[in-house]
Amino acid sequence: MTKHIGIVACSAEGAALCYRTICIEGVNFMGRYAHPEVTMHTFPLSQYIRYIETGDWEAIASLMLSSVDKVAKVGADFAICPDNTIHQAFDIVVKKSPIPWLHIAEEVAAEAKRQNYKYLGVLGTRFLMESPVYPAKLTAMGIDYRIPEVKDRECINDIIFHELVYGRFSLAARDYFNEVIGRLKNQGCDAVVLGCTEIPLLVFQESSPLPTLDSTRLLAMAALKEATGTVSQ
Repeated sequence: MTKHIGIVACSAEGAALCYRTICIEGVNFMGRYAHPEVTMHTFPLSQYIRYIETGDWEAIASLMLSSVDKVAKVGADFAICPDNTIHQAFDIVVKKSPIPWLHIAEEVAAEAKRQNYKYLGVLGTRFLMESPVYPAKLTAMGIDYRIPEVKDRECINDIIFHELVYGRFSLAARDYFNEVIGRLKNQGCDAVVLGCTEIPLLVFQESSPLPTLDSTRLLAMAALKEATGTVSQ
C-alpha cells in the first residue's frame, strides 16, 4: 500500500518545487498520472523568520510539530520538510512527532556518497551554512565540506531572503551564485549542495561550475521511494 506523504512547509517556492516534483515524478513509480497522496501545511514564513533570526529552535520545533500534527491527523504516514534551515530543530521535532520523518541533509549526503563525491561546497542561508545540519550528516558519510567566505555568506543570505523567497530569480543573482560556486571549485570542491530549497530554481546544473546536489528534488525523490516502497540503488 502506498504511503501518504506529509509536507511540513516553510517557504513557498521551495515547498512548491518539492510538491511539484513528487507529483510529476510519481509517474515513474506508479504509472500514468499517478503519485502518492500528499498533504501539506505551512505557517506564514514570517512566523518562522521571527525565531530563525533569534535562534529560537524550540519555538521553530513547536511550529513544525503543530504542522506535522495536522498532516498526521488527515492520514500522512511520514513527513518531510523542504526547508534546510529549520532542520536545526529536527532532533527536537522527531522526539515528539506522531509520525516518522526523512531528513533532507541525510538524503543529500546519501546521494553524494553514491556519486563518490569527497569534498562538497554547501550553499544556503547564513543560518544553514553556519549550522551543524550538513556537517553532521556529511562527516558521518566520510565526506568533507566547505562553506563560502563570510562576505559571500552574507550576500547569499540577502539574495535568498530578499529575492528567492519572493519568487524573484534574476540573471544577476544567478551569475553571482555561479561565481561563488566557481570559487568553491577553485578551493577543491567536487560538487555543491544547493542547501536552500529555492536555489535549484536559480542555479541550473548545465551552467553551474560544479555538479549540483539539489536538496529539494532529492528530498522529493526520497519521499517517493519511501511512499512506494522502492529500494534505492
